[in-house]
Amino acid sequence: MKRYRHYDKESAIILSCFGSVIEQEKYLVFEEFVKQSFPNIDVFTAFSSKMVIKELAKQGQHYKNLPQVMADVDMLGYKRYVIASVNIFPTDEHEVLIKMVQGFQNFSLAHIRYTNPLLQKTKESSIYLKQLDERIRQNTPEAINLYIIHGVPVLNLAGLEAVKYTSEFLQLINENNLTCSLEGEFPFFAIKDAIKREILKRANNKRAKVNIVPMLLVSGNHYDNDMKEIRDEVATYADAQLVESFTQDKKFNLIEQEEVREIFRKNIEIELIKVGALR
Repeated sequence: MKRYRHYDKESAIILSCFGSVIEQEKYLVFEEFVKQSFPNIDVFTAFSSKMVIKELAKQGQHYKNLPQVMADVDMLGYKRYVIASVNIFPTDEHEVLIKMVQGFQNFSLAHIRYTNPLLQKTKESSIYLKQLDERIRQNTPEAINLYIIHGVPVLNLAGLEAVKYTSEFLQLINENNLTCSLEGEFPFFAIKDAIKREILKRANNKRAKVNIVPMLLVSGNHYDNDMKEIRDEVATYADAQLVESFTQDKKFNLIEQEEVREIFRKNIEIELIKVGALR
């Protein structure tokens, strides 16, 4: 087939990320980690938030979304490539990614696969979440951990079972764990009275210590606005603090954690093997 002669490059990885107006650098550091993990494979990065892309363009930082990067990779002539779903759950962003891959498969002669997001497989998700909770509790074993999941705004979306499992698992492994969301199932604004009631009940007539844990890949504006607002509200009846990062950056985020990076790296490796880029 004459068209296939233009596919003269071997393999590539495309990282499909949401993006951040104020902390885009964290994604670029993660990109460097992937490049070091797979030194013989070219790595590209795409961002799904058009708002982020437009705002950063005003600052002279120019990025592309996934269809644009896939078109570039196809035009460059890569025979095979893997789209890494740099998302926490297999919900809306991941579903859009799947549709984009399926669309390109209708006309591209390249072999294209995509990875699982962070929390999709039950075993590795359970191990990671348990390690995360234990690590946060090292210095505050008696504290109440309030995990804030971003969530999705509709209740009939694929992948919600993963969000539900994460929430229920965290609450089951420690009686002092609570969960809510920013804009998904059980959002803080709607259940904050119930959260207050639970915190006061578990405090046993003492002023409780509460760790606010943002379940965000990159902290971004949600950390500076929503998470601090939740912390300040909880602080009216408990000693509330935003849990600090495990790295030098005090802002808590998931993408800098070694365990998270390893899950993403392993997911990419699995699909590279399937696509024939690794043996």
